[in-house]
Amino acid sequence: MFFSMENAIKIGKFECIPLSDGKFWLDGGAMFGVVPKVFWQKTNPGDEKNRIMLGLNTLLIRSSNANILIDTGIGDKFDEKLQRIYGVDRKNTLEDELETRCGLKTQDIDKIIITHLHFDHAGGNTYYSTEGEALPKFPNAKYIIQKKEWDIALNPNARSKASYVEDNFIPIQKHNLLELIDGKVEIIPGISCIRTGGHTEGHQIVTIEDGEKGGIYWADLMPTTSHLKIPYIMGYDLFPLEVMEQKKKFIKLSIEKKWISFFEHDPKYTYGRIVSNQGRAEFIPQEVE
Repeated sequence: MFFSMENAIKIGKFECIPLSDGKFWLDGGAMFGVVPKVFWQKTNPGDEKNRIMLGLNTLLIRSSNANILIDTGIGDKFDEKLQRIYGVDRKNTLEDELETRCGLKTQDIDKIIITHLHFDHAGGNTYYSTEGEALPKFPNAKYIIQKKEWDIALNPNARSKASYVEDNFIPIQKHNLLELIDGKVEIIPGISCIRTGGHTEGHQIVTIEDGEKGGIYWADLMPTTSHLKIPYIMGYDLFPLEVMEQKKKFIKLSIEKKWISFFEHDPKYTYGRIVSNQGRAEFIPQEVE
């Protein structure tokens, strides 16, 4: 059943609700690549291990006949060692937020768009049963993934291998919940997946449009508002020049169309607008009507 919620961001006929799977910490230098620490620490101060806090911000999109989730966070399959390394804090979990803020159970989700299969975006795809078997956490949802990303996850290179955890995605295929797409695909009228590459070869973003209203979920093309400047890209990006090209293209588009921007890893701002200020792109946090 579809119902209107006060905390939803309206984009035409769609209701968009940013949800959290908690926070975690990654190396600040890796998050900003060649940008010197003297610059990035002004907005993202590091801890004693040089790590910066990051959000695990997913997005629920509700239409009259579908509940669509973008990414599933980091999940709960981490052992204690990895929890310490990444400083995982899941006081808020995606499952809790779905229930308390949206009145939904995991079985109420119809489609899940996975921007890419790194552990901090797809970790919540599955959970471990009491017998230790990895099972899909959203049993009635189709998991929508770019075919190129799927193929890479099955055979990752040495640099990317640690980011792909098979228990996060193999059970999806095993239980016939996998839906592979190629390139730009409209999932339902108004909701489109667009393969950008850059961060990974199969990375995709999501656009939301209804009439003159629109939004964009940046995923790791622009993980935080601090990455708005074109050269501010991650050391994790496998194809940095492609990231810069795609960022420039979609920043221009989001300014022209006055889209709402949703940020997956910003620890403070989950959404706002990008505007042009004397020819320079600028993020404006705001309440969106």
